[in-house]
Amino acid sequence: MLQTVNLTKRFGGRVLFENVNIKLDAGKRYGLIGANGAGKSTFLKIVAGLEDATSGEIVVGSGLKIGVLGQNQYAFEEFTIADAVLYGNRRLYDAVKEKERLYAEGDFDDDSVNERLGELEMVCVEEDPMYEYDVRIKKILEELGFPESQHNDLMSSLPSADKFKVLLAQVLFPKPDILFLDEPTNNLDIHAIAWLEEQLKRHEGTMIVISHDRHFLNSVVTHILDLDFKTIREFAGNYDDWYIASNLLQKQREMERAKKLKEKEQLENFIRRFSANASKAKQATSRQKQLEKLDLDALQVSSRRDPSILFKKRRELGKEALELVDVSKKFDDKVIFSNLTLKFEPGEKVALIGPNGVGKTTLCKMVMDDGLKPDSGEIRWGATVEPSYFPQDTTDRIKGSETLYEWLRNHDREADISEIRNCLGRMLFSGEEQEKSIEKISGGEKHRMMLSKMMLEQGNFLILDEPTNHLDLEAIIALGEALYNFDGNVICVTHDRELIDAFANRIIEIKSDGEIVDFKGNYEEYAEAIGEMA
Repeated sequence: MLQTVNLTKRFGGRVLFENVNIKLDAGKRYGLIGANGAGKSTFLKIVAGLEDATSGEIVVGSGLKIGVLGQNQYAFEEFTIADAVLYGNRRLYDAVKEKERLYAEGDFDDDSVNERLGELEMVCVEEDPMYEYDVRIKKILEELGFPESQHNDLMSSLPSADKFKVLLAQVLFPKPDILFLDEPTNNLDIHAIAWLEEQLKRHEGTMIVISHDRHFLNSVVTHILDLDFKTIREFAGNYDDWYIASNLLQKQREMERAKKLKEKEQLENFIRRFSANASKAKQATSRQKQLEKLDLDALQVSSRRDPSILFKKRRELGKEALELVDVSKKFDDKVIFSNLTLKFEPGEKVALIGPNGVGKTTLCKMVMDDGLKPDSGEIRWGATVEPSYFPQDTTDRIKGSETLYEWLRNHDREADISEIRNCLGRMLFSGEEQEKSIEKISGGEKHRMMLSKMMLEQGNFLILDEPTNHLDLEAIIALGEALYNFDGNVICVTHDRELIDAFANRIIEIKSDGEIVDFKGNYEEYAEAIGEMA
């Protein structure tokens, strides 16, 4: 269905990928993975026709419809929600809107008007032979949480997270033959992600998706496209299949490389010792030829580096951790919490889940006294608790002109210098990178900086609000392992199922109507208990 021929992309002297030749088939759903900055989004834009390659070409089967998930949530502010979805099939949208205008304003005694209506009707039949576009749009929107009474509201009335849901509905509505999705789970809650998984598993054409949600990739994709070493390699299977095989291959290559390096060292030593000796010159020449044949590049391991996150607590927790007693909070006339009572026992690791806008961040901010206090009620910390906090707006909070090392040191002037550098190194800031200016680092690097800060603080109660935003898959896996191994308390707001599965022994869900569901157990047990698909 789609093929790339010697596809290359350069930015100045930097090569993102070079001479990529892949063939993508119908019925296969590809997960495009790679380290941050490797060029995944650029590759997707090029094959989708949104950006030019430096060289090479893209061959697409004739007559195939291409769907690309929009990234501009504010592009349809003056559209109704239903019309924004219909716009996903631009030809049908234009025909429907022109028909509506002609029926409202047209002169039916004019033959040209009637002829035009006939032409438009033919377009509608070609694009929507069952005359069901409005029914399908209604169904998609309702499944995404938009009641029918809202479908004629303007897009401008929606919060940004809901605008993104409409963009998803827009790209799925026309059922494109080739579907390109860049981070489709961003801003979606767990239930919306589960809905999207089911939709995509039924996609019959070709699909390429970029996602940092491991559970989503495992559920949806049939093949992995691994962008590494400036090329793309295809692997049959989901992300976990690739991860296991990749790690086995990497271990094998490391062993082979170590063997080759040892052989190289021995050959070099021999050449050095005997090349000056006339009687040994022939042997030295022979060994030199052997050395030249050693192909170390062919045995290169992955260019990715995995973070090594380790949360240690400076102080043991006592018998009391955290308690919320009759906590109430409202903004203007909207009640967020009313007489909320929750108790967190030492050792509990809580996943705080629920749709966007229900109060998860508000709860974290009140607990941490981060610019918000309850209107009434009490928040009681245990006497031995030392909390450490990852705020949702981390990228806005980390700013200034100081170096990474200076920024981290300013949070604990008493910390040992080597420990500061270790915390940065664990998050892949090593050597000269630690002297970079804070103002020059990316959103993903700022999130890694906040995790470095939490490791340095050594708190015994971790509060994390959407920590996986901007992190790559390797960092998210490392975070899940670190939270699992942490001998303390955790409250983590996340929509990432794989992360939840990794650490949580208690689930608290805040529902859209304000109901609080408090479940002792992991997410799989919780999903089974409430009768939902895990």
